[in-house]
Amino acid sequence: MRIRAGFTITLRCQSPTPFIFLLNVHPSREPDLVTPDQIRITPDLPSEIYLDGFGNRCLRLVAPKGDVTLHNEFLIGDTGRPDEVALEARQHEVQALPSEVLVYLLGSRYCDTQRLDDIAWQTFGSTQPGWPRVQAICDFVHDRIAFDYQKASPTRTAFDGFNDREGVCRDFAHLAITLCRCMNIPARYCTGYLGDIGIPPVDFPMDFSAWFEAYLGDRWYTFDARHNVPRIGRILMATGRDATDVALSTGFGASELQTFEVVTEEVLSEG
Repeated sequence: MRIRAGFTITLRCQSPTPFIFLLNVHPSREPDLVTPDQIRITPDLPSEIYLDGFGNRCLRLVAPKGDVTLHNEFLIGDTGRPDEVALEARQHEVQALPSEVLVYLLGSRYCDTQRLDDIAWQTFGSTQPGWPRVQAICDFVHDRIAFDYQKASPTRTAFDGFNDREGVCRDFAHLAITLCRCMNIPARYCTGYLGDIGIPPVDFPMDFSAWFEAYLGDRWYTFDARHNVPRIGRILMATGRDATDVALSTGFGASELQTFEVVTEEVLSEG
């Protein structure tokens, strides 16, 4: 299948402001691109593309005073298959984990493991290690948090989400990641596109989405505590320890969001 995806984002700056944007597809998905994944900037500005420490493709620029618009639209190929389910994927002993995944066992800004460690072991200590344990965590988080766009908070941690019992997709991801880490399962935050493909249309404005990956059986597997069912058509943009590492935009100065539009939909015909 083919998916059309893209965005239009306009920011208004009070003075020249440096920015870092993570708005391109992840390098792992670049071979699937049918048309270029190229961000257009208005006004035309000097910019730099680089890979960060997590392997994400980043755009760096200095926005002038006034409005700056970033726009992108591309076609990407997809298998059309739902997220993989591997019930037999095993959990590794910590001493057997590759060194590069150990960072995803540690607490981070939004994944406050120390505050949830006892709760995690009391709740999931008797579950079967491996895939069943991660799925039990997803089930718990899915039932624990009520999704509500109006309840989004840029400062809510996993522990806050556990107590507030409300939030958006990032809150589901942060809580599930934190509980996995407490149970010695490496877990990392993911952001990207997820359209209403293979499901009935959803009465929410299209947005970017957050989910997570857990390291089981020598590889990373996709999990989504918000939807809690395998989905079709995810387009990964970035991974990191939590939302801090994969923020769509990081500005080093004052700015106001003027326009935010996201599209991701299956292309049903070539016409």
